[in-house]
Amino acid sequence: MTAFVHLHVRSEFSLKDSIVRVDPLVKASLAAGMPAVAVSDRMNLYALVKFYKSAQGKGIKPVFGADLVIREGDELCEVTVLVMNETGYSNLIRVISRAYIEGQELGEPQVQRRWLEEGGEGLIVLLGRRSDVGMALLGADAQQAVPRLARWLEHFPQCTYLEITRAGRDGDERHLHAAVSLADALQCPVVATNDVRFLSPEDFEAHEVRVCIAQSYVLADPKRPRDYTQEQYLKTPAQMAELFADIPEALANTVEIARRCTLNLTLGKNFLPDYPVPAGMTINEYFVQHSRERLEQRLAKILDPAAPDYAERRKMYADRLDFELGIINQMGFPGYFLIVMDFIRWAKQNGVPVGPGRGSGAGSLVAYALEITDLDPLPYDLLFERFLNPERVSMPDFDVDFCMDGRDRVIDYVANNYGREAVSQIITFGTMAAKAVVRDVARVQGKSYGLADKISKLIPFTPGISLEEARKEEPQLDELLSNPEFSDHEDALEIWEMALKLEGITRGVGKHAGGVLIAPGKLTDYTAVFCDEEGRWVSQYDKDDVEQVGLVKFDFLGLRTLTIIDWALKDINAKRARRGEP
Repeated sequence: MTAFVHLHVRSEFSLKDSIVRVDPLVKASLAAGMPAVAVSDRMNLYALVKFYKSAQGKGIKPVFGADLVIREGDELCEVTVLVMNETGYSNLIRVISRAYIEGQELGEPQVQRRWLEEGGEGLIVLLGRRSDVGMALLGADAQQAVPRLARWLEHFPQCTYLEITRAGRDGDERHLHAAVSLADALQCPVVATNDVRFLSPEDFEAHEVRVCIAQSYVLADPKRPRDYTQEQYLKTPAQMAELFADIPEALANTVEIARRCTLNLTLGKNFLPDYPVPAGMTINEYFVQHSRERLEQRLAKILDPAAPDYAERRKMYADRLDFELGIINQMGFPGYFLIVMDFIRWAKQNGVPVGPGRGSGAGSLVAYALEITDLDPLPYDLLFERFLNPERVSMPDFDVDFCMDGRDRVIDYVANNYGREAVSQIITFGTMAAKAVVRDVARVQGKSYGLADKISKLIPFTPGISLEEARKEEPQLDELLSNPEFSDHEDALEIWEMALKLEGITRGVGKHAGGVLIAPGKLTDYTAVFCDEEGRWVSQYDKDDVEQVGLVKFDFLGLRTLTIIDWALKDINAKRARRGEP
């Protein structure tokens, strides 16, 4: 059997034009007998850690990359880059991050050509029909393709390939023959891809619906762009061998590229930011000393030295503190406690109301001593083991409530203190949930608004409920979909079947309500970033993935209740002051 590896696959995390889910992609590649598969989403690395974990667990070699939008002057083109090694991974993170930080045009990130040329070590470049070379080959002056390809070969020697595709699109065959001729002339290898956007031919209609949802078209609109064909599915090596029987080297080069691309991620190792400690002390020593000193200050207020049980109670606190300090140091988390202590102390000193603490963190005496929380755990028999347990190694996680109005000031303090390039918020992914996907599908299919509204309202409001669960829970919904006597039964069933295919697909990005990352150095040494509307950095890995790559999440939760209490106190105190009351 001819060996072949798909090197140009977009996943659902491209957000607009793919319905390929990561786990099914890996399973399908394995079932087709492929040794590896690549994911190259458009201008992002959202899926990278999820893809890595999925592939590693199933015995498929993951190849990482991205489709980059390249700008030079007034010209835009698109190239696919694949990561060969750790250097290439670092460079790709920096290039994509820079596109979001410096290169946005009308909200769309773009990579300046020189950025890629200056920082392209460790990357393989695939030049397809949407590249500057491909557009020249399909344009009026095909000779422009020669100097354009020569420039890529100069900056990416031995790492430039002309990508050829037979997906049934207008211009595919013309581009292929022109690219093969150009490759022969300039001694540039060619590589076959299928520009995959869905896994099987049956998924084409679902893919078109997804594209129409993103582009705000309806399927029947004769003016809507039709950029994709039914052939852009995950074909087997045998199908690709038949398709490119006249260019076997294009198939062999896919395996060669996959062999050249090897990236091993270090997952599960934590990288805490540095907390400054006095000269001559380790962070563990300082943490123990500081915690004991701060506990003494707490005990001076809550214990009566004249009480008959003073010595006994003091020993209880000292023993509990030593127990907790031992576990925290053993697990390597003193820096985490000190950093949380630092920004909470700053908030209290700068007029930002802070909550007293909640969740399992309230069971820590160390947290109480350091004024992270204001709840003494001993009188209430709160267990420290619920917060940190050596037998269940996980990062500590304090949920810290700040006044809604002051929360951003605290984040700004952290960014100024630890470095603007070391701090970001965390991405979240919005998916096509049950109610929304029904409405979206109905609109794209041209069904009546009334029917879409009817089906959507029959879906219970249970958070996270799936369409299948909704059908089981709601008899009226099941009857509408099961009984052909209803006048709108067929339309309802058509909406439902398509909604089932798209349910749960990633449709957009947002920010975690409270999560903030603090890296020990540049954040882009660990994750790519994008920028929100206000220009603040947001990680491209979600909260689970950033923890996998070792970054530590701190929860800065904005609580409106604290804001209202603060307003009330200020108002009351102002009135008392005017009346001369203390």
